Amino acid sequence: MEEVKVFPLSCVVQNYAWGKVGLDSEVAKLVLGGDPQAVIEDGKPYAELWMGAHPKGDALIKDNRISQRTLGQWIADYPGCLGSKVKDMFQGQLPFLFKVLSVNTALSIQAHPNRELAAKLHAQFPEHYPDNNHKPEMAIALTQFEGLCGFRPLEEIISFLKAVPEFHALVGNEAADELQSSVGNPGRISLALKKCFSRMMNCEKKVFVDQLNMLVKRVSEEAAAGKDTSSSNGELLLRLHSQYPGDIGCFSVYFLNRIVLQPGEAMFLGANEPHAYLSGDCIECMACSDNTVRAGLTPKYIDVNTLCEMLNYSPAPVSAKIFPSIQDPSDPCVYLYDPPVPDFTVMRIQIPPSVKQYTVSPLDCAGILLVVQGEASASSAAAFTDIMLRRGSVLFISANESVTLQVTSSTGINMFRACCLL
Repeated sequence: MEEVKVFPLSCVVQNYAWGKVGLDSEVAKLVLGGDPQAVIEDGKPYAELWMGAHPKGDALIKDNRISQRTLGQWIADYPGCLGSKVKDMFQGQLPFLFKVLSVNTALSIQAHPNRELAAKLHAQFPEHYPDNNHKPEMAIALTQFEGLCGFRPLEEIISFLKAVPEFHALVGNEAADELQSSVGNPGRISLALKKCFSRMMNCEKKVFVDQLNMLVKRVSEEAAAGKDTSSSNGELLLRLHSQYPGDIGCFSVYFLNRIVLQPGEAMFLGANEPHAYLSGDCIECMACSDNTVRAGLTPKYIDVNTLCEMLNYSPAPVSAKIFPSIQDPSDPCVYLYDPPVPDFTVMRIQIPPSVKQYTVSPLDCAGILLVVQGEASASSAAAFTDIMLRRGSVLFISANESVTLQVTSSTGINMFRACCLL
């Protein structure tokens, strides 16, 4: 029998503590949409849906004609499904991991290493850095999505140093003065910023806990008295402190940009970019790695020295952090999010109610398709039977295969497709 090359997947859920709980979670809603028999527990966090072949979350194949149980096993047996360019460049591995995230409380202040550092960290500390790959990633908002991303413009950091004495105390006079005097001197800015951030991150615990308690008390009293606390970034500080009391990461709000993405907007996080997701639901795509260097807002392993050494200390306004999508010139339903790395590209496919038949175009690489809204019947020469798609359905599409959709929902259909366009 000819091999099936287009098939549905049942994907792995990660129940990390920071996830949204029960049916408040977009992840839980998608799981239930894709499998009405699924049991969603009220008090349980549904943080991430992993769509891919990563060993910590290898998707199950939902097609009983296929003997392999997981996507990873199937790709190992049929690496040609990746497309010849991808197969050769990525040694027969699916190069990306596609996810949905539902964030209730903040994720850690973190950055991901480049390939060179990843190999070094993995060799030295395999228990903390499980593979030797880099992990650039992109987040595309499904609901309003909030995060911290990259260092703020210098003038914003300097104004916080002046307005927030507790923050100034952790950085110290010398480093703060150096930052002030580096203004207008690009060669010195990143060194001065590194010194400030490193001084704060390496503060003795008793010192920063005392300063944080003083700051939280002061800002809480100001807020209770109806005063404007924006010069101390009060609202965000108090929220993070309520989630992670006594954590040095609370002070990162004075260094890092707060970004709020509206649905469809994206941010791209290259190697060494400091970031933390704070709240909301997003689609995420990344190189297939689980390497994360953390330094706060987390109970997990913290590696302050590595983080301070590796970061990209380039201040930039928050507007520079929004990653644009581009309408596909050959298909008005497709918007491309094409980051400056070879490992992945994401397409947003929005089929309007007026279009009842639509072809998901063949690409010379494998892809994973997620339906976030709408219903359709999917047919493909490489599937042999029709596949019903609805909210939460996930489809693996081998290289050079097309899928024809008969759209059955009156509101059209909204999908995301991860792929690797070399």
